[in-house]
Amino acid sequence: MELIFAQVLTGLANAATLFLVASGLSLIFGVTRIVNFAHGSFYMLGAFIGYSLMQVLPGMFGFWFSVLLAGLAVGVIGVIVEICVLRPVYKAPELFQLVATFGVILVIQDLALLTWGAEDVLGPRAPGLKGIVRIFGEPVPKYDLAMIAITPFVLFGLWYLITKTRVGVLVRAATQDREMVGALGVNQAWLFTGVFFLGSAMAGLGGAIQLPKGGADLLMDFNILASIFVVVVIGGMGSLPGAYIAAVLISVLNVFGVSYLPSSTLVLMFVVMAVVLMVKPYGLLGREEVAGEHGQVGEPERPIKPAGPKVRLAVVVLLAALTLIPLFGSSFLSVLATDIIIFCLFAASLHFILGLGGLVSFGHAAFFGGGAYVAALMVSYANTPMELALLLAPLGAGLLAFIIGWVCMRLTGVYFAMLTLAFAQLLWSLVFQWDEFTGGDDGMVDIWPAKWLAGSTSYFYLTLILGVGGILFLRHVAHSPFGYALRASRDSSRQAEATGINTKRVQWLAFAFAGAMAGIAGGLFVFSKGSIFPTELEIARSFDALIVVFLGGVKTLSGAVVGGASLEYLKDQITRFEYWRITLGIIIIVVVILAPEGIVGTARKVGERLGWVREQEGLR
Repeated sequence: MELIFAQVLTGLANAATLFLVASGLSLIFGVTRIVNFAHGSFYMLGAFIGYSLMQVLPGMFGFWFSVLLAGLAVGVIGVIVEICVLRPVYKAPELFQLVATFGVILVIQDLALLTWGAEDVLGPRAPGLKGIVRIFGEPVPKYDLAMIAITPFVLFGLWYLITKTRVGVLVRAATQDREMVGALGVNQAWLFTGVFFLGSAMAGLGGAIQLPKGGADLLMDFNILASIFVVVVIGGMGSLPGAYIAAVLISVLNVFGVSYLPSSTLVLMFVVMAVVLMVKPYGLLGREEVAGEHGQVGEPERPIKPAGPKVRLAVVVLLAALTLIPLFGSSFLSVLATDIIIFCLFAASLHFILGLGGLVSFGHAAFFGGGAYVAALMVSYANTPMELALLLAPLGAGLLAFIIGWVCMRLTGVYFAMLTLAFAQLLWSLVFQWDEFTGGDDGMVDIWPAKWLAGSTSYFYLTLILGVGGILFLRHVAHSPFGYALRASRDSSRQAEATGINTKRVQWLAFAFAGAMAGIAGGLFVFSKGSIFPTELEIARSFDALIVVFLGGVKTLSGAVVGGASLEYLKDQITRFEYWRITLGIIIIVVVILAPEGIVGTARKVGERLGWVREQEGLR
């Protein structure tokens, strides 16, 4: 019993940092609707800035003053990011800011590397709080008790600010109806900036205050990112008490998981999130009216028609150019083109449910990696011919998407996205830990194509046929009755249902179809590389596809293709340099600001504008 009590106290202490960071994310998301991937970077900056300040401010006063200054400094950095990067794209399609925050992550990573170096730093012990206290005979660090005591005061201060002050009234009003707040004369821009400052400062405080327990390193931004999103979603978007309850729940369960079921710690929080969302679809203390707004990706697009003669001619010319790559390019160029085509098909499959269906998935890599593992397992354990394994890859991925979609379709918006992430992480954990079957972290190797496809040139042509054919098939389905029913379900589900369309069934089938198409890309990938590793199922792979869809333009399938090709080519060129992240991050941010509807969407608008100008000049 004494040991259990000590473990609960450890969990409560860990929950303190998690709550500080998650509360900031909850505030930012509730008011600005920004899915801020850079929030983990603010947490990392808080740790490094706090460490630097503690080196020059000694004593107990210096320690706590350094924590406070670190939070304020990160808050100021957050304001700079909000004004310079996010404010120009507030009117862009919903969730487009996600791409901008990804660029911010890359910039901050390299700036932190330049400033503090690549070595991990060990945080100083808190003066006056060194040592342990024995409670029921079990040792408990004094600093843990201090963290447990501080957190309720922080929660009360935030609660008082949000519920009892004029600023809080405006924040809550903006959470529920931003347009009405603007109509009442409130300057939304500065309200958003103030909230972003507070949210970023909370992340910085969390990073600095955990220094005596964990130190600072360049990976801590990604290490905490999934946890804080899970906490915010379990607690309910925009709910500070919900975030605190969720932080305690996740932290305490994780401590017990480490002690009694170590293998569960990789996915325990995702299991908890999945269970909570299936019972309470909008989190423990969330509200449907807040959650339901986040699944949109912009205003309904204008009705579009299938490709005309000019577009078809352009496709034919592009295909002809691609077929000449092995003839006039090097072997390396053929391999690079193969990688780009595979990634474009993966991104296009995500666009099908995101652009046409308004379904934002954070776990689409489950089907890309799932298809790859299906093909690899069939070759390794059943001696299946490569051709048959490549056929089974989309079938396995599609079945997986069919099952996951059945569970997820009762949710909407970010809750839907996070539940897809939970299932993707469960699949990743299964592959990662089942060493004797999947190879675990060592992956599966020697998965090569058939002899007639052994050369890079022949495999390139196979990838060209299946990859481009898959993209064209996605476009064909988009212009079929099923595709128009999917658009109707996205734009107005009530009107669509009134016409006899079963919107949930249409979205469910579209989700399964997109998973199968991602499985084709996964099957091509495993045979092109000759191996597959659990990294292809990780969150980062899903976010890569999500980012290129928004970067290229969510309104058109060609946006996913252009975005995927552009990002893959840029990565190949830029990653040869030491500080490539800051370069790539700045390029992404510039594109987001200059092309707020994506590369293709903005180019189309510019073309339409130029055509209108020429028409007016002709009338003169």
